[in-house]
Amino acid sequence: MACDSNTSIPIHEQSDSSTWTSDVENIKTVKPQTVISKLPPSDEKRVNNKSPKKRKKLITVCLTHCRYEVIRKTAQKLSYKEVCDGENWNLYWTDLSITVERCKEMKRFQKINHFPGMLEICRKDLLARNLTRMQRMFPRDYNFFPKTWCFPADLGDAITYSKIRRNKTFILKPDAGSQGRGIIITKSLKDIRPCDRGICQVYISRPFLIDGYKFDLRVYTLITSCEPLRIYIYNEGLVRFATSQYKEPNGVNITNVFMHLTNYAVNKHSRTYNQDIDGTGSKRKLSWFHNYLKSLKYDANAIWYKIDDVIIKTVISAYPVLKHSYAACFPNHDVIPACCELLGIDIMLDKKMNPLILEVNHSPSFHTDTPLDSEVKEGLLYDMFAMMNLDKCDKKRVMREDRKRIRERLLHGSKDKEYQGIDIRSFADYFKNEVANKGGFRLVYPASNSDHIYGKFFDQGQNTLYSDTVSSRAREAAQNALRGEMVLRQKLEASKRVSPVVKNEPTPQSSSTTKSIPKPRKLSTPTFHISVTNTKNSFLPQQIIEAEEKDRLKRLAQRDYLLRSHGMLEHVYFSLKKNEVLRPQDDRKYALFEKMRSAAQVINSTSSPGPVISDMLDGIQDLSSNGAGESIGIKKDLIKEWSTLTKPTPMDAIYTEVDRSGKLNVKYSKYSSSVKLH
Repeated sequence: MACDSNTSIPIHEQSDSSTWTSDVENIKTVKPQTVISKLPPSDEKRVNNKSPKKRKKLITVCLTHCRYEVIRKTAQKLSYKEVCDGENWNLYWTDLSITVERCKEMKRFQKINHFPGMLEICRKDLLARNLTRMQRMFPRDYNFFPKTWCFPADLGDAITYSKIRRNKTFILKPDAGSQGRGIIITKSLKDIRPCDRGICQVYISRPFLIDGYKFDLRVYTLITSCEPLRIYIYNEGLVRFATSQYKEPNGVNITNVFMHLTNYAVNKHSRTYNQDIDGTGSKRKLSWFHNYLKSLKYDANAIWYKIDDVIIKTVISAYPVLKHSYAACFPNHDVIPACCELLGIDIMLDKKMNPLILEVNHSPSFHTDTPLDSEVKEGLLYDMFAMMNLDKCDKKRVMREDRKRIRERLLHGSKDKEYQGIDIRSFADYFKNEVANKGGFRLVYPASNSDHIYGKFFDQGQNTLYSDTVSSRAREAAQNALRGEMVLRQKLEASKRVSPVVKNEPTPQSSSTTKSIPKPRKLSTPTFHISVTNTKNSFLPQQIIEAEEKDRLKRLAQRDYLLRSHGMLEHVYFSLKKNEVLRPQDDRKYALFEKMRSAAQVINSTSSPGPVISDMLDGIQDLSSNGAGESIGIKKDLIKEWSTLTKPTPMDAIYTEVDRSGKLNVKYSKYSSSVKLH
């Protein structure tokens, strides 16, 4: 059974050599050699010649959405043929997550390398949610995950925790990031905005170090079946080191990613990155780590047992979603399991040698940049492909049965009961072949005592799930209220820097020269959907209302008339000139006041007792009527300008112009009969 299930090239070579040996023996039994050459080949020989072709099954694999060359090389070693997406492939390998539509279109003999619903533990935010839920139910068993919050839903809880534990350091990660992108280490959470998405974890400030360097373990986990659940762990993996010696985070080294992060995509850019593969480089094997623990007198088997236990519990946390999604997408898959999943789980050891789950990758990197990567990943993929036993599935027979079933359904309108649901017992032979070809994998679940240890974790209960959903909604509503309050506070602080626009509507008691100021309105109770239409930015152009503009110009004209009629301009002019602070352009503009004062002084000196400055207009008129104006040299145009300046100007003789810069130029004209707004 084991020899038949092996799909490697040496098996085919042995089958060919055995056939060739039987032919030679048949030839030796016949004595007349010349007769054999003339006679046609017997039926027995035809059967023997065609039998290898019948045994050989063409396995096709679709790698349209696969970017790793090592997977193509592994498929070529196993004599798999690469086909396009539209053909009847046996295996579909993709680096992306799969959709429900893709799963429902699969035939019974086809297999895909992802489980629907596996994102429940592969996304950082969903992993935190599931492990936190299990931790509330089983606090002693699920204590292998750092305290985590999902933003923005748990922003209030995280801020409260940071205020209580001021000595803690936090690490911020994007909810769907990879390869160390977007990771921030901080001591304070006050700069987080309410709209930011991601997760926040308590930073592991005291990890287990090797030669003073921080490291993590990349453990490859294979899930071959969901119902029943079967979990394998590969014996070989990677130990990834940081490239700077570790020190606890402080204000100086908190931004040093080469010290605090162990991702290969980050540390390969460091100048101190070491590519040696003899156990001294920045990336090493798990077998080296196992021997290193033994050299330090640690119980390596006990540590690996803890790591296996942590991985099994992490997968079980998403089991209800995996089981439901698989049953909904593959109701008739009874030949082989429809899915398999190779996960890359990152684990870190704390100072007490307890394993902690960092993240789960549903598409771990299969780049072979170094010889160490090639050695580990090529063996990993080869053993995984051998465990699938794709050659045990008769594709032609399954397609023939499906066509027959469809034809009977169309003709008779009945469904065969044998295709209703999945018969678990039909996978028994498949699982035997799987274990026989496991290679470097070891089966960790199910085991002899797995039901006794992990049975209680499967009974998560619908009532508990529904109550968690209600509580999560209540918590989300509370966090939305907090976030709305923070947004409102930001808007109110921004509105303080902008002058509000208040409409001054005229009242019936207001006169032509004065206007009552309206009382400020009381602000209503602020809500989360605040409207800021009453506050406008004074630096931006606003819409001009014609009625308000006419009223404003009318009041400007009234103020100008009052200032001129009371002689305020003259007093200001002479006061500025006396103090020698008058600008030249103002001196030229208001020179008329100087001429009028000199004329008044001449008048006061030639007549006794003479007119005073307040009666200057009457004196000028008397002098002009007596002919004295010519004797003292007063020009007629001066009298006209003075009479025009002191004469009350009617309101309908004022117009204004608005230039392009928005400045109002008020002018007087005898020929204007209305207020014009340009």
